[in-house]
Amino acid sequence: MSTAGPGEVVSFGDVWQEGIVAGVAGGAVMAVWLLLVNPRTLVGAIPGLYGLSGMGAGWAIHLTHGALFGVVFAALSSSADSRSTTIGIGLGFGVVLWFIGAGTIMPIWLQSVGFPGAVGLSVPNLRPPILVAHLVYGAVVGVALPVLADR
Repeated sequence: MSTAGPGEVVSFGDVWQEGIVAGVAGGAVMAVWLLLVNPRTLVGAIPGLYGLSGMGAGWAIHLTHGALFGVVFAALSSSADSRSTTIGIGLGFGVVLWFIGAGTIMPIWLQSVGFPGAVGLSVPNLRPPILVAHLVYGAVVGVALPVLADR
């Protein structure tokens, strides 16, 4: 969704700020979900990607990832013609992030940095609660981005 009219080209500069805000919002809601279903992911695995641990590091890294992926989402969805399309793109984006990011890259990365909880993780590591978490992220960015762009 963008503020450009029909037929107008949307430049990346028109949407990246909203992508950051939408991504942080999605990351925050997703982090709350993670705390409810598997707090070790937010407190251990996410900061463990960078050799860190703890709740503060987990939140900071997760929100940073959320912002970065929010910018990517904003670029991918900038030509969406309706809010429902943007939400659908968000849900699909969440599935892709779950499969590629959390399911494939994250276990390999955690194993490569010697994170103790990564021993024995299968690749891909496709756990349903983490899929739900990524669908939550996608839904929130899919709702937030068009709202922010229509300010």
